[in-house]
Amino acid sequence: MESIDKKCTPLKREYDECFNKWYSEKFLDGKDTSDCAEVFKTYQKCLRQALKDQGLTKMIEDARPAIGSVFTADE
Repeated sequence: MESIDKKCTPLKREYDECFNKWYSEKFLDGKDTSDCAEVFKTYQKCLRQALKDQGLTKMIEDARPAIGSVFTADE
C-alpha cells in the first residue's frame, strides 16, 4: 500500500517491514522492545509534512475533538 505522499512510501515500507518482523519474531514471543521506534518517528515526520503540504492538518485537528483524540500535529 502506498503512503499519502509518494515521498513517504519508502519510509512506510521500511516501517511496515520492521513492524512485521518485530511482531512475528519478538512480540509474539513476549519480548516488548522498541526496535522500530526510530523508523516510525522518521515516517511520522514525513507524514506530518505531507499532511501540512496538502492542507489537511487543520481539517484533521478540527475533527479530533469530535472523535475524542488528543493528538496534535506538533507531537
